[in-house]
Amino acid sequence: MSTQSVETKVEQVDINLDELFDGTASASSVTVPADQDKDAKKVNIFSKETPADFSFADPSFKDDDDDAEKEKTSTSSPEASKKEAGELLDSLTDDESDEEEKVETRGRKPISGIADVFNKLVKEDKIVPFDDDKSFEEYTAKDWEELIEANLEERANQVRRETPKQFFEALPQELQIAAHYVANGGQDLKGLFATLAYAEETKELDISSERDQEIIIRDYLKATGYGTAEEIEEEIEIWKDLGKLEQQANKFKPKLDKMQEQLVARKLEEQEMRKKQQEQASQQYMQNVYETLKDGALGDVKIDRKTQNMLYNGLVQPNYPSVSGRNTNLLGHLLEKYQFVEPNYTLISEALWLLSDPDGYKAKIMEKGSQKAVEATVRKLKTEQASSGGSSLGVDKTEETDRAINKRKIQRPNNIFKRF
Repeated sequence: MSTQSVETKVEQVDINLDELFDGTASASSVTVPADQDKDAKKVNIFSKETPADFSFADPSFKDDDDDAEKEKTSTSSPEASKKEAGELLDSLTDDESDEEEKVETRGRKPISGIADVFNKLVKEDKIVPFDDDKSFEEYTAKDWEELIEANLEERANQVRRETPKQFFEALPQELQIAAHYVANGGQDLKGLFATLAYAEETKELDISSERDQEIIIRDYLKATGYGTAEEIEEEIEIWKDLGKLEQQANKFKPKLDKMQEQLVARKLEEQEMRKKQQEQASQQYMQNVYETLKDGALGDVKIDRKTQNMLYNGLVQPNYPSVSGRNTNLLGHLLEKYQFVEPNYTLISEALWLLSDPDGYKAKIMEKGSQKAVEATVRKLKTEQASSGGSSLGVDKTEETDRAINKRKIQRPNNIFKRF
């Protein structure tokens, strides 16, 4: 009986100890309080402030206490062994809970030693500090994290701001002019590039070439309105015979180059002026729409606040893509929608009628409304008349019936016993 009891105890205790002390700690061995915040970080072996003791995981580690404990467990009862194992787990849980509380408060404590580094980076313009008065010595880990993230975001924004400018400055002069033209709303790119190409060809003309000399003189005289094409050619032949062709080309070339530059500049100025006019027209348009709707009425028709806002935003906000490739307002969007996307030609025709002849369209609508009102009135009168007529007709029929009853006579049968 004693042997059987010992075998049972040893077998059970060995199994429990293997489960408790098998290898290093894993996620399943970490115990957290039941009321722990879901957002709190879980404790693991890398978050402990003091090194974890893994001596129990060393198979070669044994001492007298372990031998005594085994000897004790080999001679104790199963209930005592279970109680001791439970106490051991409770002690481990308490230790882990204490360490977890220490970890949770780390982010609120200032970190010393790093303030000097960041002060140096700020002086060297490598780090931009926050605009508050909080000293680096008071920064916590959370503050340092926010500062680094803010600087990374600022650096990214700076790159995004400077990249288009650097790209623009790296472009050839002709493309810079074209980009400026497009930025101001210019659309005649074909005409612009033709002007730029002609100006570039003029710059590249060679004074030493007789052919280019003739081109320079011809273009200059034509641009200054010297005369007809025949007169210009005669003048060129005269200078050629006199040996002054190169001399005249040298005199006209700088003037011709300047004229071409002025031509390009004039084209850009015209587009910039057109853009300013468009901006002024846009501001005036928005103001006119506001003045029209601010009183909450369209003519003699009152409109509520919701309709008022819808009309204003629908007329001034270009929030909708257009088939032209540029955004449009709600009015343009609906016109395109009922023409191409969801065709409704009856509605489009009514809109065109209203826009082209508003008085005629409104008069027709009012006329239709009046007709419906008259029809409704006539229908009501007929209904009332029919009800009244039915009532009088019922009275007449009753009287006629009474008279008919009074006129009717029943023939009395002959009675053979009647005395004459």
